[in-house]
Amino acid sequence: MINNKVLSIILGGGQGSRLYPLTENRSKPAVPIAGKYRLVDIPISNCINSDIKRMFVLTQFNSASLNKHIKNTYHFSFFSSAFVDVLAAEQTISSGEWFQGTADAVRQSMHHFLAHDFDYALILSGDQLYQMDFNDMIKAHENSGAKITIATQPVDAKDATSFGILKTDDDSVIKSFIEKPDASLLPDWSSNVSDEMKKAGRHYLASMGIYIFNKDLLIELMNVPDTVDFGKEIIPQAITEHKTLSYQYEGYWTDIGNIDSFFEANLGLTDDIPQFNLYDNTRRIYTNARILPTSKISGTLLDRTVIADGCLIHAAKIERSVIGIRSRIGNESTVINCYMMGNDFYESLEEVEEQKIKVFMGIGERCFIKNVILDKNCRIGDDVRINGGPHLKDLETDNYFIKEGIVVIKKGAVIPKGTII
Repeated sequence: MINNKVLSIILGGGQGSRLYPLTENRSKPAVPIAGKYRLVDIPISNCINSDIKRMFVLTQFNSASLNKHIKNTYHFSFFSSAFVDVLAAEQTISSGEWFQGTADAVRQSMHHFLAHDFDYALILSGDQLYQMDFNDMIKAHENSGAKITIATQPVDAKDATSFGILKTDDDSVIKSFIEKPDASLLPDWSSNVSDEMKKAGRHYLASMGIYIFNKDLLIELMNVPDTVDFGKEIIPQAITEHKTLSYQYEGYWTDIGNIDSFFEANLGLTDDIPQFNLYDNTRRIYTNARILPTSKISGTLLDRTVIADGCLIHAAKIERSVIGIRSRIGNESTVINCYMMGNDFYESLEEVEEQKIKVFMGIGERCFIKNVILDKNCRIGDDVRINGGPHLKDLETDNYFIKEGIVVIKKGAVIPKGTII
């Protein structure tokens, strides 16, 4: 069954500069996550699991790989109205500019949305990790008679200064909004939360960047050309004029805005009971159904490690790491606290045996790799030592990037044998 009341609009974000260099050659929603998925798979899967199967993904930077992934992954019945379409910024008679912000992206794409029949627009972010049944949020929206509903997450005082904070009345109707408040202002911004959240000290409601708009109101708001962003302009202005509901969500949710949060979100999947559950029968995460062989592991000590399909591993030890599809790790190598995205293809046996390639894809022999993100198709030579951590200063070279102690090996980079970072 398809929820025909709802049209989903997934915001792909801008240039994704805070996730650079992972966004150097791809849009933010196309960044690989958890070894076999891409970020865009998260909101799309949440929609599919909620029977919302009409989706637009808005993007404007490096959208080729995103287009390819969506085309190869999301196939619906020929007789169904379901679809996932990528809309890149385009020149039209009314506009020839790049998207200037989240609201402007929706405004410039409205003619595509209005070609479909819907009552509510569900607006989502393309760079968040969470599992939510949107039907509960839609029911709350309908029952309240609100024109806008915002998903909110209770946060503590430490985190509240990093979010847009909303203040509600006793009926969960939002009355005021403040963007990234100073800690001294917080006593005036607490809202009603559950007893469990109160015990955790989470008294403040942060906007999750997930919105439901009534169709008629969205059309009205998009006719005001001076507003370009939902979080900074549309929402603060609209809550004073239109009934806006807070839908509190207390499950796991993280905003993957920078390298540090991206790294921690991936490594968190290796926990014994991860906060983000990839093993849920009812809330599956969908992705490209690649036809890959099983992974082969020889003589390796594994501890809290997630390994995707098609890997060839001879490492001595892998600890608290996510190893992506088609990864190859050589003899006597040690990998700790790493996210290895894997490879797009295998090198042939002929190439390997005849040693036509100086540095093979993956991690070579006798390497020590710690606190590292390895982008797709990297080549790490034998006897390479990369020891990331706070002792390293921020730096960028042609092959790697260091940010807050995390070393990011760029896509397709070659690190010669014996290199020390």
